[in-house]
Amino acid sequence: MWRRTTTALFALILIGFGAVVVSLFRLQILQGEELEARAVNQQTQDTVLTAQRGTIYDTNMQVLAQSASVWKVIANPNYIKDPEMKEQIAQGLADILSLDKDEVLEKLQKKTYYVKIAGEVETDIKDKILAFKEENNLSYAITLEEDYKRYYPQPNGSAAVVLGFTNAEHQGVMGVEAAYNDYLSGTSGKLVTSRNARGSDMPFQYEQKIEAENGCSLVLTIDASIQRILENAVEDAAAACGAENRACGIVMDVETGAILAMTVSEDFDPNEPYVITDPEVAAYIETLEGEEKSAALREAQEQQWRNKCISDTYNPGSVFKMLTAAMGLEEGLITEETPFNCTGGYMVSGWPRPIKCWRTWGHGAETFKEGLSNSCNPVFMQVGEMLGADTFFRYFEGFGLTEKTGIDLIGESTSIYYTAEELGPTQLATSSFGQSFRVTPIQMITAAACMANGGYLVQPHVVEKILDDEGNIVKTIDTTVKRQVVSEETSARVSSMLQYTATVGTAKNGYIPGYRVAGKTGTSEKIDEWNAAGRPEGGEKHIASYCGYAPADDPEVIMLVFFDEPSEENGQVFGSAIAGPVFAEVMAQVLASRGVEPQYTEEELAKLDEETPAVTGETLETAKAKIVAKSLTYKIYGNGETVVSQMPAAGEAVPKGGTVVLFTDDSGGETLVEVPKLTGMTVSQANATAGALGLNISVSGAALTGENALSDSQSIEPGEKVSPGTVINVNFVEYEAVQ
Repeated sequence: MWRRTTTALFALILIGFGAVVVSLFRLQILQGEELEARAVNQQTQDTVLTAQRGTIYDTNMQVLAQSASVWKVIANPNYIKDPEMKEQIAQGLADILSLDKDEVLEKLQKKTYYVKIAGEVETDIKDKILAFKEENNLSYAITLEEDYKRYYPQPNGSAAVVLGFTNAEHQGVMGVEAAYNDYLSGTSGKLVTSRNARGSDMPFQYEQKIEAENGCSLVLTIDASIQRILENAVEDAAAACGAENRACGIVMDVETGAILAMTVSEDFDPNEPYVITDPEVAAYIETLEGEEKSAALREAQEQQWRNKCISDTYNPGSVFKMLTAAMGLEEGLITEETPFNCTGGYMVSGWPRPIKCWRTWGHGAETFKEGLSNSCNPVFMQVGEMLGADTFFRYFEGFGLTEKTGIDLIGESTSIYYTAEELGPTQLATSSFGQSFRVTPIQMITAAACMANGGYLVQPHVVEKILDDEGNIVKTIDTTVKRQVVSEETSARVSSMLQYTATVGTAKNGYIPGYRVAGKTGTSEKIDEWNAAGRPEGGEKHIASYCGYAPADDPEVIMLVFFDEPSEENGQVFGSAIAGPVFAEVMAQVLASRGVEPQYTEEELAKLDEETPAVTGETLETAKAKIVAKSLTYKIYGNGETVVSQMPAAGEAVPKGGTVVLFTDDSGGETLVEVPKLTGMTVSQANATAGALGLNISVSGAALTGENALSDSQSIEPGEKVSPGTVINVNFVEYEAVQ
């Protein structure tokens, strides 16, 4: 009996200890880490301390994006014992922060030393909260923690598609904000707060603070002044031509691949990226409800965020002819003087009828140089035949058109093209003049830069260097040369022909006096697809573009402008008429800003403006003599014998043969004339119309290179009242130059 009792007791003890051992093994070994983490979580509370995001500068150290201080409003309910005081605090904070009082009061009921009431509080609101604290002796009940908010200080959200923006978690969403997010964001710190057994926060002496490490800063290759010039010109031209699918522009250094400016029309303000900037689209979305409204809003936001320069593909059209020209020259298949004959079309094997030239009645006999200048499709189809599919595709690949450029922005698309095996006679013919494949604008300008820099394919980039929080250089983005595609000799020969094209050929609307532009226009059909027979389907809409660089004999800067689906209601869909003047307007300012001195030909010098002589205070006879000596004319207001004032003022530029208005009494400030309509005229017609009113015109564009140009814009709108002698800039284009 005793033995059975002892055995049973021993068994019970053994089972009990076994259960304890098993339980200890399970708690300490199997679940040890989990339970430890849960204990720490119960005993502590972590609050993230946001690191200050790095600043983004342009190449001249102008601030493009920065994080400025804002504040989080933190309440410490455990210090507020009086219920009436909680009511008072809730009401006060609700009034200052425009919050609901009951929601604030609910947070103040929690048993904690830390609860967030509001975030991203600006300085003026912070000052009101500090005053409220002082008035009510709330030094421990309410605290303010410094936080950061992203600002983009450039006017009108400049360079938005390059910069991108950040979300509520301070993470980059697109642009360099996303591409360089790891550098910019830094390392967050944290505030560790202890809790007691009842789950309430312990006082501040039990806190542990790990400071945040601020992010690095970026210095971009973007020049803010050039960026604004490009943005304004592209936006205005896109509106004028009614570009239905937006427009874009890129300015790049030909040697380094540094992007000096990049813009897309109808983009967004990075300070308010979720706001729809197109008023018509915004109004339409407001008419919707529920999920339909949410879906339309998301689609509109994604559209305005999309960087068309790198994310959209297009048929480059005749701009591509410069590359076909380089292929033919490099292979020794043609020279500048190789003869061709254009009858208005060219028969290609597998195509039932001649593929037309833009000039359907033909160019007749022409050299290759003239064919490029005339943008003659049949010439380039024949060069494509000479090259053959394998050789053509080898260069196509060499120019980087089968791969992404590797630009340091997210969202770059790949091109769509026929491989060598897929290039039948029709596809090869149409590819030779820039149809039947699609590339991105950044691919096209990068390939075109090979014509300007000696034949080298360079990788485009928008970041120049990365700086740490103290301004030390962490990383420099050097020029990356991928390969040499054509020889320096071929590059120079193509540049010479493109200069000829921009001076007397189809690209003359991009001509800039003194700067020796090399340029090529493009007017491509938007081909949806090519069917099995190699025939285009679609083609109802167009893309108007211009790609060029300068100075042609020593290139520095290349530029591509591109207008997607210009409206035919405006009368023009051609690259020469739409994109050429934009190129000239922007490139002239870019070259001047970079200190490139113009070198005028004798013909250009003969057309340059004169400097108005100083004749105020002179007798009429002396004033007349000085004006005539400058090859200028004069118009007199008043009956006096002495010049009281003049217009334009002394030293201002006035066109050769222009008018200096002389006032011989004090009526100079009162006399006004109405600006006439000067568009749609020849140079002589515009000059005569303005001169009859004592106004001057300064001509730009194709008027300086040809005789068939018509004015398409004027710097002062018709109907405005101006002083006699005012100079109005009038731009001219040649509408026959359609390609």
